[in-house]
Amino acid sequence: MAGKKIIYHCYGGAHSSVTAAAIHLGKLSAENTPTTEELLTLNLFDRLTKEGHGELHLAGVDEWQNQVYSVGCRNVGKAMERVLREVADIFAPQEQLIFVDTLHCVTIKMRIGGYISRRLGLIEIGRPIVLQGTKEAYPQLVALVSLIRNEVAG
Repeated sequence: MAGKKIIYHCYGGAHSSVTAAAIHLGKLSAENTPTTEELLTLNLFDRLTKEGHGELHLAGVDEWQNQVYSVGCRNVGKAMERVLREVADIFAPQEQLIFVDTLHCVTIKMRIGGYISRRLGLIEIGRPIVLQGTKEAYPQLVALVSLIRNEVAG
């Protein structure tokens, strides 16, 4: 049996969903808050622009052969879930899709820093703020990912 497709999503797809996918895959420790350097080694962390919204980004495959994705979907996360579920039901009814909204884990620092860095393009000002906010949100992201991993464990 093929694994599930786990899709972590948030507004911009550059911070919380990318971080959650990395936690899920063990690229970031669930035990310790990551360093700035560890967060910046993630391919999409604070790098995705609005042109990349709506694109599914494969982060990797977990130990149960589930494909793990991240995506930025602005304010249409629930609508995107419905559309993808309906498409899957039509073309691949055997596929199991699990959508995980990470937006409720996002801190005000992540919002402000992400806006400054990604939307305004002032990376040197926004990135340190979003990094601090991500570190503050990390325990909530770990808890969310833990729930999903327990749900899909082999």
